[in-house]
Amino acid sequence: MSTITVKVEFGGGLELLFGNKRVHSISLPSFVPADNTIAPSSPQNSETPQLAKSDDPPLPANGPNQDPVKGLEETKEKRLDVQYLMHYLRSRLLTERPELFMDGDTVRPGVLVLINDTDWELEGEGTYEISDGDDIVFISTLHGG
Repeated sequence: MSTITVKVEFGGGLELLFGNKRVHSISLPSFVPADNTIAPSSPQNSETPQLAKSDDPPLPANGPNQDPVKGLEETKEKRLDVQYLMHYLRSRLLTERPELFMDGDTVRPGVLVLINDTDWELEGEGTYEISDGDDIVFISTLHGG
């Protein structure tokens, strides 16, 4: 099983939507579902202390998945990219107001995304394939007042 560890940071107020935690280290599989679906996290009983969501085990890695409709046929996969990471963050780490983070399949207007200190528009936006050790930063440029 091949995994990629990525450092994700939030700023400009976005950290408030993610449990007021600015920096997360996340391990994800190298290959993910092409349709960006996120596997449900395992339920925890009230007796078990809940792990920080960024400490959840990685999602299943590439290989044949059993699709309920297709049976044992292999599910279409792609290399881990920023678009999948955004869906993962929304499903697993976002604690409130998802409309302030994402709009459809991309970030909401007014959210600056940096990939290794470079504007994501220069890196291919959501299609940028994440490498082990990448640093992805989300900064809100919109502030109340």
